[in-house]
Amino acid sequence: MKSEGHPTLNNVCFLDVASGKKFLTKSTMKSARKEVIEGVEYFVVIRDVTMDSHPAYTGEKRIVDTAGRVEKFTTKFRRSASPAAKK
Repeated sequence: MKSEGHPTLNNVCFLDVASGKKFLTKSTMKSARKEVIEGVEYFVVIRDVTMDSHPAYTGEKRIVDTAGRVEKFTTKFRRSASPAAKK
């Protein structure tokens, strides 16, 4: 097998900024930030949401402003004038 055809596996630490938890694994991802954890150097990949902080996994309920979303949609896609009137 050709060695240059396969990506290299790196030690990676996924950091959930919402909960502060770290998930250590191997991945082909890299980042500029590195951290030594238990004597091993890891690339640190920062994530906003993981299974530790996502409402689907935690059971949290979040209120969504559905009326505001509908209003935004209608104002965004409202036709200002008919195409025949522009000519």
